[in-house]
Amino acid sequence: MKYPYLLFDLDGTLTNPKEGITRCVQFALGHMGIIEDDLEKLTSFIGPPLIPAFMEKYRMTTEEATEALGWYRKRFVDVGIFENEVLDGITQMLADLKKKGYYLAVASSKPEPYVIRILEKFDLLAFFDQVIGASMDEKRSEKKDIITEALRRI
Repeated sequence: MKYPYLLFDLDGTLTNPKEGITRCVQFALGHMGIIEDDLEKLTSFIGPPLIPAFMEKYRMTTEEATEALGWYRKRFVDVGIFENEVLDGITQMLADLKKKGYYLAVASSKPEPYVIRILEKFDLLAFFDQVIGASMDEKRSEKKDIITEALRRI
């Protein structure tokens, strides 16, 4: 086995989070006085850390973006987190990789507790040896920092 360690992203790689993320961004924007009815315009929020995304896309200050993140998480924690679906073929692929002896890890920009809840909900957690995500305090939110942490844990 040439590469025994495999890192997977969560959003867009293992699951399709489009509905949950875009609806939570829409919710947060609404609380910030910004109305956006077209969820397609919010798909750019899938993947990157949210505070910089709010700042870049809606010219929010750090304080405003942090407030928007709070509104986002208010909806996400119990509703948006599960407006998500496992991509076709993922469960079988993970089972096959585990059977072949690969060490599997998730390295996601989503906060780690949320990644674990999503993997549990969709019966995927048992396939992974490590789950690494962003920290809730945003100190570890950039992908390079998450991958560095993943490699440290492995």
